[in-house]
Amino acid sequence: MDVNFGRVAKNYAQYRNDLPMEVMESLKRRGIDFTHKKVADLGSGTGVLSRALDVEGAVVVGVEPSAELIAQAKELDKSEGQVIEYMNSCAESTTLNEGLFDYVTVLRAWHWFNREKTLAEIKRILAGKGKLIVMDSGFISNRKVIADTLQIIKAHMPDGELRPAGAKAQSKQFINGFPVEWFKEWQEHGFDLKETYKFHYEVSFSNEDWCGRVGSLSWLSGFTEKRRNEILHEILTHLGKEYGEILHTIQHGCYITILNQSYS
Repeated sequence: MDVNFGRVAKNYAQYRNDLPMEVMESLKRRGIDFTHKKVADLGSGTGVLSRALDVEGAVVVGVEPSAELIAQAKELDKSEGQVIEYMNSCAESTTLNEGLFDYVTVLRAWHWFNREKTLAEIKRILAGKGKLIVMDSGFISNRKVIADTLQIIKAHMPDGELRPAGAKAQSKQFINGFPVEWFKEWQEHGFDLKETYKFHYEVSFSNEDWCGRVGSLSWLSGFTEKRRNEILHEILTHLGKEYGEILHTIQHGCYITILNQSYS
């Protein structure tokens, strides 16, 4: 099934805005200062990380192949009183100027890229001593509400299976949420590991909010809007019957890897 986040752009904008404050604080503790630094945010989606970087004083350009996601990003920027530049291009060929950027950041997107081409492009656009920061996050709780939800989605998948997103489907071993082979690839392409770490945070959802969050998942982006809404209605009906009108507090994990461009 094809993945097309443009089809779920509104859900993504409204329900995938859960970037915890700890992200920037954790980077500051590790000597990362974005003030007046040029940052290319690859796979910027609806701009959640781009806006956070802008608040930190970065000169940020979001690079996103989905025009629908960029449109949602600009709406959110406007509501926050921010003006951020976005490029409607892909991570593998950004069209950005060579050697210009102090940092390249990626949030929840590395597994969708052609990694070899993207690494070559990152090396092209990074300035000397530039850094690559790859981040991911997602729910990790084993609560029954998640199991129930995934079971319903699974029943509607063409092959009855729910596979990890993108390139993660080929991985069997992970370090801090990242496939082990990525670390070897980063090193082979001239990026030395400075640090990889993780932390946990919680997000609370009403039944409706949880369905909105689920509606942004890659598994549902391949369905038509009509079919997707039918699945979400089935989930919402189940939640109401099973749990009533309560808040679901879902634990999430945030995973961060900082890499230095090497000169060996």
